[in-house]
Amino acid sequence: MLRRIELEVLTTVERGDTIADLATKLDHSESYLSRAVTGLVEKGLLYTERDGRRKRVVPSDARAVEIYQDLIRQHSHIDFPELLTGKTLEVLYYLDQPRTVTDLATRSDNYRNTVNRVLRRLRDRGLVGTNDSHYQFNGDFDRLHEFARELVHHLHRQRLKSAAPNGTILWEDYDEFLAQTKTDVDADEFHETGLARFTAFDLQFLVTSHRYYFYSEDLDSVSPAELCCHTLLIDDDTRHRSYCLLLLSHADVDEDDLRGQAAKYELEDEIGALLRYIETYGEVEDDRLPAWSEFQELAADYEVTLP
Repeated sequence: MLRRIELEVLTTVERGDTIADLATKLDHSESYLSRAVTGLVEKGLLYTERDGRRKRVVPSDARAVEIYQDLIRQHSHIDFPELLTGKTLEVLYYLDQPRTVTDLATRSDNYRNTVNRVLRRLRDRGLVGTNDSHYQFNGDFDRLHEFARELVHHLHRQRLKSAAPNGTILWEDYDEFLAQTKTDVDADEFHETGLARFTAFDLQFLVTSHRYYFYSEDLDSVSPAELCCHTLLIDDDTRHRSYCLLLLSHADVDEDDLRGQAAKYELEDEIGALLRYIETYGEVEDDRLPAWSEFQELAADYEVTLP
């Protein structure tokens, strides 16, 4: 996310500093600091101004920078650059409410031992405490969660902006996000999803002028289970639910995987309703689900054989 040297620069930089000033303050070479500043400029957390032959460094107005520098001013005795390395920011991102080690490990997709090490460091410095095995922030240190969230959102927006300047983020977590764009995106780690993706599973729907992409560094392509969840995140109306029902009836979707994806996107109730609808032949009370006879006609139109 951010390297220690980048956090050190954000900790130290004052408006108008030069690379030489930062090198003196942090006791690093100018070339090393220049690379760190370049990385932060690319991330939109700093920018530079020319002052004659010198280049001055200025913190950006990103909310994440403001929160971080407020924390530095209020708690100058804490070595935040050392503390926030490794998996710490990821754990902080998911500590939005009192959570157990197991819950944090599941949400962040880390080993319990890894989460335990992070929490122990935070607890030893008095930043978090426990109540009935649930970890929570002490005092005003919940701003660390706010910083992690704002930083992740900012970096996601930077990634999206580089691929689709007019894009909008619809859902996000620490290392992935779902975006709506007005143009096609042909960039690494951006995977097509939404109605256009249904063609990969032999279902052709009329698509809107918007395009939808899922950013992930670990994903090869969007699976049927993920596509169903993405579709509901894009629009949870009767039409989109009907399309999801066609997909679940037609494609080879592993139910355990689908329920796991539903938990990730906090769509357990919605996905549960779709599965019960198919299992009971429409015996589900939900205004956003079609009558079974209507769904049978829709399935016939798309040559989908119902169970």
